Amino acid sequence: MPTIPSGRSPLSENEPHRHRQAAESFGSDAERYDRTRPHYPDAMVDRIIAASPGPDVLDVGIGTGIEARQFQAAGCKVLGVEPDARMADFSRRGGVEVEVATFEAWDPAGRNFDAVIAGQAWHWVDPVVGAAKAARVLRPGGRLAAFWNVGQPPPEATEAFAAVYDQVVPDTLASRAYRRAMPALDGYAVLFTKATDGIREAGAFGDPEQWRFDWEQSYTRDAWLDQLPTQGGHSQLPPAKLEELLAGIGAAIDAMGGGFTMHYTAVVVTAVRTPSPTSTRPPA
Repeated sequence: MPTIPSGRSPLSENEPHRHRQAAESFGSDAERYDRTRPHYPDAMVDRIIAASPGPDVLDVGIGTGIEARQFQAAGCKVLGVEPDARMADFSRRGGVEVEVATFEAWDPAGRNFDAVIAGQAWHWVDPVVGAAKAARVLRPGGRLAAFWNVGQPPPEATEAFAAVYDQVVPDTLASRAYRRAMPALDGYAVLFTKATDGIREAGAFGDPEQWRFDWEQSYTRDAWLDQLPTQGGHSQLPPAKLEELLAGIGAAIDAMGGGFTMHYTAVVVTAVRTPSPTSTRPPA
């Protein structure tokens, strides 16, 4: 049985999984979230399925069921775990079975799976506790696959958006990210590293890998403004500030001809459950 190392370094209070209010803010408009958030490339879904020993999938932080429905359409049987009851209800209406709990506290009740997946959600889970829990419920040879869509606007959009964020909400995470003008993948690198380190520390997996899938999606002005309130932190802005931000971003898109093409990279951090724990630590 994988165990949590007693001597692990303490995690910072700023770790995303410690901020439940932020983690569960996306359910305030679950319908908009499901309608506007990007899906994942079919090639990514197909590769995860092909690299797993069977069709039984556990979706951690299932949200509204965006990726779960893709895995179901590809022939998988999916069970979701989701801490936000509003998101869980929406996912159930889409035909996916969901149990409401944080993954760390969720009771698997003896059930086992061929794959444990997490789309845009693993950073809300303690990286070591989550990996150990995944190992507990995976069959030998089963696969843990945490993945994120990372969007990179074209340079002219990045510059224009940065100016709006700096003017309207200068002290937000989004403003700082646009101001640095660094590649979006660099901003996510810390999430990939923490996921990888957590898998290694759990001591029940083979060597973690990163898979990358590049794709693009075009947005009209209205489509981008529809999605923007669902992005991290935006739903917590004062309504007047959000309205001002949307007006500014809308004007910037109008100046670019009314739309733009977002380059997305879907990054998967993944590892295979070994037949027996690689760690020699005694069970807790």
